[in-house]
Amino acid sequence: MRRDARVSAGRRAAASSTYKWRLGLRRDLLLSVPELIPPTERVRASFLAAMAEFRSEGRGDRQDQTMIGAEIRNHGPTWATPDGFARFVAELRGQALEETPRPEHWVPSTTLWWVDGDEYLGRIAIRHRLTPSLLDVGGHIGFDVRPAARRRGHATAMLAAALPVARGLGIDPTLVTCDEENFASRRVIERNGGVLEDKRQGKLRFWVPTGTGARPFAAAPIRTVAGRDE
Repeated sequence: MRRDARVSAGRRAAASSTYKWRLGLRRDLLLSVPELIPPTERVRASFLAAMAEFRSEGRGDRQDQTMIGAEIRNHGPTWATPDGFARFVAELRGQALEETPRPEHWVPSTTLWWVDGDEYLGRIAIRHRLTPSLLDVGGHIGFDVRPAARRRGHATAMLAAALPVARGLGIDPTLVTCDEENFASRRVIERNGGVLEDKRQGKLRFWVPTGTGARPFAAAPIRTVAGRDE
């Protein structure tokens, strides 16, 4: 074989090898599939980083009445130590039990974390039943995605993955609400089959099927590059 032919063949082989490596890397990125798991001490480091992101948005002050806001106020100081974080995790898990003591008018709730390996991406809470207040504005399900993980489809897939859990709790359909001006959350709910019933106290109220009519959205891989959906 002539020298120039050998050089050309070598370059083609190197280019092919580089292409295959890049293709494999891209597949790893595109096919990363997070999962819903019970709260765990394993993701403490990324959980703390996520809470710092929320704090930078102003979350956790007295005006923040969300789940994240309450957790930052009530538990933030204890997260600094592994033992304190372990107690926080145990408390979250215990909230799913009917016999766990809780304030009057609170209901049992199952909290699940959306993680990719050891990376905390968000959380979702499923309230087992509705009080009059929850029926009006709170709903069965609330969710948050950490700021650094938004606009990648995580909220849509996380809600889809939670619907079978709600069904297992005997909830069908499930009530999910969002602020009237929260267009991103509205898209997430509607992509999971949510049907708008009405608006109460500034909240849009959607009923989302959890049974056989639920959309199998969670089967799709999660994009890990910036996208348009939540």
